[in-house]
Order: sequence, then C-alpha cells, then structure tokens
Amino acid sequence: MIVSIIGTGLIGGSFAIALKENGMADKIIGVESNKEHAAQALSLGLVDEITGWEEAVSQSDLVILAIPVNAVEELLPSILNKVDQQVIMDVGSIKNGILAAVSSHPKRSRFVATHPMWGTEYSGPGAAVQGAFIGKATVICDQERSDKDAVAIVEELYRRLGMHLVYMTAAEHDVHVAYISHISHITSFALANTVLEKEREEDAIFELASAGFESTVRLAKSNAAMWVPILMQNRENVLDVLNEHLSQLRKFKACLEKENYDYLQELIENANKIKRILK
Repeated sequence: MIVSIIGTGLIGGSFAIALKENGMADKIIGVESNKEHAAQALSLGLVDEITGWEEAVSQSDLVILAIPVNAVEELLPSILNKVDQQVIMDVGSIKNGILAAVSSHPKRSRFVATHPMWGTEYSGPGAAVQGAFIGKATVICDQERSDKDAVAIVEELYRRLGMHLVYMTAAEHDVHVAYISHISHITSFALANTVLEKEREEDAIFELASAGFESTVRLAKSNAAMWVPILMQNRENVLDVLNEHLSQLRKFKACLEKENYDYLQELIENANKIKRILK
C-alpha cells in the first residue's frame, strides 16, 4: 500500500514511524509546506519522498491528513475532487467543521473522519516518536457516511497500530473533546501566562517548579498554529466548558476569601472522585 501523509509533524511523523514498523506501507510520500520540516522528514527517514499534494494523492491508496483543522477544512474538498478509489482520512481534533465542508461532496464517502487520542506538547518531524499510539483510543466519526471498505481499511490500520476504536457522531465528539482536551490546554495556557506575568525571575520558576506545576503547564508549550484553529472551530462547546470551569474557580476563590475551609475540603474531596475513572 502506498500512503501519503500530508503534514509530517508530530502526528504525521509518528504515523509514518508506526506504518513502517508494522509493515503497512510499501512507500510513504510526504507532503509538507514547511521546507525545513520537509528536509527533516526526509533526513529522519520518516518519508521516502516529498511531493505536492496532487501528485501524492494520484499515487496513493491511502491519504492521511495530519495538518491543522482549518487547513484540513480548506484542502479536503480539493483532494476529494481528485479521488477515484483512494481512502482519505484525517486526524484532527475537531470534526463538525471539516465534515460540514464536504457534506455534499460527491466523493464524501471516500473520506473517514478520525481522531487518535494522543499527542504531546511538541511539534515538527523531530517530535515524532515510536509506539505513539499503542494502547490509546481513536475516535471514528459518522462512519455510516463513509464507504464500508474505506472504514474497514482505517479500522484495520488503527488496530494494527495498537489502538482501540470508539464510534461517535461529530457533534458528540466535539462536545467530549472540549471537556477532555480543549479545556486542559486553555487552563495550561492561562496558568503559564499567570506565572510569566507575576513571577519575573526565570531562575525561580526553573529552580522551584515542582513536578505538579510542570505537568500542569506542559501543554502550554503546544503550537499556537494548531490550537487557535481548534478553539475557533469548537468555540461554542469550549465557551460552555469555560463557563463551568470559571464557576468552579470562583468557588475556590470564595472559600479562601470567606475562610470557609470546610467547603474547601469538600470541593477537593469531590474532585478526588476522578480517581475512580483515572487510576
């Protein structure tokens, strides 16, 4: 099978490593607009060649879109215009906007919308890692709108990468990721800005930061070029989550202002219930 990966950064590069390790691709073609990243993807052996997207699509059996969600939304209709029997899949964090962009396209059924639930705060081909997807979940959205053979190819790919499959509508997916993923990133960005604003001594941040702080702000290193489009496209769901999050923060603030430490303990103990789910 010839696979094209459009976007050779963290996710695309990690896909390339996994496909090669599992013997799932006879050839991997990279498509990369960043010249430095293109050269790096080649030098690291992530891809066998770099071409333009039209040439890549024409040669491929499977095309993986691993670019920011706004770029997927813009490029996907043009890719489907060139499709015969190729399977096109994306790995984006938001689905409603992408699926709306191709909802009436005559080749819509050759597209499978997916979201592997894995990532790190790093970006670029050098961030790609081995074994990235093992044991993780991947979401397949609105699979009934895709051809059965296309879905089967994507399902087999993810299973061979060691992932388990979850099926949702695009609307369900976008609500859930707002709570599970997007609010975590916003919280991390906000905390990092708070510390950078109030703590002017960089040495103090470096020397005194505990493991808890590091793990909380880790996501603040994430690429803005990827996250601004995600938050834009999932704006309404993210605003709902933010309103609830702000409500919870106000409860903690009120406890300290009013010296209501019994309620503070209750809030923390209630939060501890997450241990039943995340062990």
